[in-house]
Amino acid sequence: MAKRREDEPPKGAPAWQSTFADLMNLLLCFFVLLFSMSTVDAQKFELIAASFSQTFSIFTAGSTMIGDGAMIGNGISQLPELDDFINSVGRMAENTPEMEQLDDLQSEVQAEGLKQSEEMAEKIEEAVEENNLTGDIEMQVTAQYVQLTMKGSLLFNSGSDELKDESKPVLDKVGVILERYAGGTIEIEGHTDNVPISGRRFSSNNELSAARALSVFDYMMENTNLDPARIKNSGRGEYVPIADNSTEEGRAKNRRVEIRIYNEISSYE
Repeated sequence: MAKRREDEPPKGAPAWQSTFADLMNLLLCFFVLLFSMSTVDAQKFELIAASFSQTFSIFTAGSTMIGDGAMIGNGISQLPELDDFINSVGRMAENTPEMEQLDDLQSEVQAEGLKQSEEMAEKIEEAVEENNLTGDIEMQVTAQYVQLTMKGSLLFNSGSDELKDESKPVLDKVGVILERYAGGTIEIEGHTDNVPISGRRFSSNNELSAARALSVFDYMMENTNLDPARIKNSGRGEYVPIADNSTEEGRAKNRRVEIRIYNEISSYE
C-alpha cells in the first residue's frame, strides 16, 4: 500500500466547516420564517385572531392584543379580564342543562325530605301531647330531621352526668316515641353553657356534655329495643349555644340534650 506523503493535506472538509454550515442553515431557516410572517395578510390574521377570541371568550380584544404584542407587553393589565373569564366559566357551568337538572333534583330531594320530616313531626307532636310532655320537650323540624330538645335541668344536676330519677319517666316516653317513629339514624347530642367546670370528674364542658349524651344513650339501650347501630352520641360542650350565655336564663337554655330523628331520605349516616 502506498504511503501518503507527509505534506499532502487530509481529504474532506475540515470539521469546523460542517458546524459552520449547520449554523448557516439554521439562520437561513430563521430569516425565511421571519420573512414569511412579515408578509401575512393583516386582514386574514385579524379575522383568525377574532375567531379565537369569540370561541374561547378569554379577552375582549384578542386580535389587537395578539397583533400588537399587547398581551406580552402589558400582561399584568389583562389580569382583570382573566378574572372575568374565570367567573364567566363558572357562571356558564352553573347555567348548563346538567347543572340545572342537578339543582332541580336537589330541590326535589329537599322538598321530599321536608315533607317526610313534617309528617313525622306531626305524629310525634301528637304523642308528646298524649304523654303530657309538652312542657318538657321542644320540637324543631328541618328537611333532614325532627329534633327533640330536653332541658339539662330536667335530666341532670349541676355538673353531673347522672340522670335524675324524675327524668326517667320522661325518657321512657321518649323511648317509646323513638321506637315507634324513628326509621333512620338517631343522634343524641349534649350541650352546656360556658361556665367553667369546677368539679374533679370532668376537666371541661366538652367532657361533661359528652358524658351526658352517653348517659341518655345508655338509658335508651337498657330500656328500649332500639338498634344501637342506628344511634350516635356526642358532646358539643359550650360551642353551639342557642341563647345568650351572659344571662342565667340564656345559660339554662344552653344546658340541654338534643335528640335528632333523621328521616329515611336523609343522607346522614
